[in-house]
Amino acid sequence: MKTLHVGICILILMNGHLSADEPPANSNNGIVLNLDTTSEVFVNAFIDPIEFTRYDFHVEWDTLANLRAAEPEKQHTASVFRAFLPKGPVSVGELWRIEPQDGILTLLKQLHPNPQMEMHIDSGDSRGAWACLRAYNAQFAEIVFRIHAQFVLGDGLSAPSEGGLFTPSQFAGKLIIARNDEKITFFQMYVPEGTLNFDVGWKQEDYEWTIGDSGFCPRMELLAGTQNDQTQFAVSIPQEEAEHKLLLQFYKSQQINWMPMDKALEMAQILQKPIHAVAIDGPLDDESC
Repeated sequence: MKTLHVGICILILMNGHLSADEPPANSNNGIVLNLDTTSEVFVNAFIDPIEFTRYDFHVEWDTLANLRAAEPEKQHTASVFRAFLPKGPVSVGELWRIEPQDGILTLLKQLHPNPQMEMHIDSGDSRGAWACLRAYNAQFAEIVFRIHAQFVLGDGLSAPSEGGLFTPSQFAGKLIIARNDEKITFFQMYVPEGTLNFDVGWKQEDYEWTIGDSGFCPRMELLAGTQNDQTQFAVSIPQEEAEHKLLLQFYKSQQINWMPMDKALEMAQILQKPIHAVAIDGPLDDESC
């Protein structure tokens, strides 16, 4: 359910300016990652009270006002995390689709009992889950990932009584594996902060249509283990680069070379090309609107 943001953002692009940021092909220095699936991982779940919604849904709708982690603590077998690993050798900077998605759903159920990977949004390129090998050394390997999912609240949109869909902007995350004993040392999956970081649709009993809103939740997170920020990796790419590679898998619009108005006008004169001006009512890089 897309909702209108306050204000309108104007973006300018030059006709024909596209960038192809494809994941690199597998190389000879790829590594194989495995997990001891008999080990266990203790995961904490957090959902803080929603601080803001544009139309006060978090005040008027009890289901949203009382949204909390379904299971604040849970012991998972490491087999749940197996889907986050590539199926073969992988190089730093290489991407892969996270499939099957049963492990993701198992983890999301710790936050809310009714998660879905098949989202209600219309655009077909922003569904699913992707991962990237960001760094490794002889002892550890670090995977970053991005997941798009939603939760069915209350009785859902098809029921006669109140229900709805809660769609976080994204779930970003990190998985660190000790390569020697094939155990998880750190796991984090969270909704990033932002002015607005979720979208929600509310189907009320007395109304025929679903009403949309968006808002801010300060913390929605799954967390396990501890991260050593002093780890020196032998091979790595910056976190920002890995996140951008993942972003490109979800939104074709991010392959466009967007530029501000003044720069576009300047280049239009030089290149003698037309300007395409696009007005949008929300972000082009997450599901928060």
